[in-house]
Amino acid sequence: MGVTDPAGPVMDRDEVDRALARLGSEHEAVETSLLALQDHAGRRLLEGAELTGVTKERWAATEASITLLWTYFDAYSGALRTAREIRARRRWSSREDLVELTELLRGESVTVAGSATAMANAPTLAGPSRLSRSFSLAALVERMNELYAAGLDMVVAADAVWSALPARIDLLAAELRRTRRLAHSVGVRPGEHPAGDDLERITRTLAKLRAEVVSDPLAFWVPAQGSSAPGGGRPDTTVYDREARALEEVRREIDAVLGVRQDAEQRLIRLRDLLSRADRTLAEARTARGEVLAKIAATEVPVVSGPPTVLQEQLAAAAEYRRQAQWHRLSPLLDSLEQKAEDELLRARESLTAVTAPLAVRAELRGRLDAYRAKVARHGLAEDPLLVERYDAARRMLWSAPCDLRVAEQAVLRYQQAAAEALGSARVPEQGGPRDRDGGAGKDGRGES
Repeated sequence: MGVTDPAGPVMDRDEVDRALARLGSEHEAVETSLLALQDHAGRRLLEGAELTGVTKERWAATEASITLLWTYFDAYSGALRTAREIRARRRWSSREDLVELTELLRGESVTVAGSATAMANAPTLAGPSRLSRSFSLAALVERMNELYAAGLDMVVAADAVWSALPARIDLLAAELRRTRRLAHSVGVRPGEHPAGDDLERITRTLAKLRAEVVSDPLAFWVPAQGSSAPGGGRPDTTVYDREARALEEVRREIDAVLGVRQDAEQRLIRLRDLLSRADRTLAEARTARGEVLAKIAATEVPVVSGPPTVLQEQLAAAAEYRRQAQWHRLSPLLDSLEQKAEDELLRARESLTAVTAPLAVRAELRGRLDAYRAKVARHGLAEDPLLVERYDAARRMLWSAPCDLRVAEQAVLRYQQAAAEALGSARVPEQGGPRDRDGGAGKDGRGES
């Protein structure tokens, strides 16, 4: 839409002709815009919708504005038609005609009468609403521009929300229905699993959101900051985006449950194997403890506890969940059991290590004694009476039951000292192994034992 020139002195014939040509172009532009607004898809939807909230209020005002806009256009068209008729009276317009045309084209010569409802609901330029007003053609065009922009802004905003959100909500709702069917198939149901409760909440929220979007689209419109163009802004998708993220989280949860369904048997087999190995290790530890108590004297041997029955009970419960296809219950139970089974096997191995530690010490003393005996034999001292006496004493202690490890260790140390003296060592070898006669390590850097 255009804007006419401000008022001025009496126009001559050329000015009148130019003004009429400009007003004719503006008339065509206004008419085209009004027809486009009349046929706008958003306007037709607004006319047939059950509106609520802010959209209902604004549409009532917009409808009044559009009605008033057509009233203004009719008055504008009538004034333009009158001006053309006056100009067409004579080829060379008289001064009286020019004065009349100047008043018509530049003065407040157009009086518009409107209904009380239209005037009350339509936005006004300034001041209180009146049932009739006088305008210049320029002011009338300006007023039509204002009403058109306000009406188009409301129609475009509502149409943008309706074009964007309901279709997206419907697609998300379809995905939600597929997810609910899948969830039901794996036992994820409301009241039994948090994901089932989430699906119910998302379903209710989407249904409410769609109803609100359809009846009050402007409640979901965010105007663009600083934009004066009609329809400047975007649909508010905050609630939709939040529920879409929530549905995606539920889908991941259900995928995890599906994964449990696919590999549940293998995981159960692995759990049985872990617990069986732990039981065997504990049994071995209990047997070893009896051996240690029989063969090693003056030694504290830790007690070996039995296998925890609660793990076997939970394993049986997991197998029952699998048999009944209660995958949502099986998933967290398997995760917990796998960690507990690993811990139980580690505990069993630590018990076996702790119980057999005295036997390992005895084996190390036996190896050290034989290593020193082999060394003195290589130097031709195997028949030395003192060495034979101390070797036999240490050997009797280490190969008799029960074996006192502290006494046996001292016997081995005495044999080491005697061997070192016999070999001409300058100092007593350290307890870690035999030394050569120079007091250093053997040729391989670790001793010959």
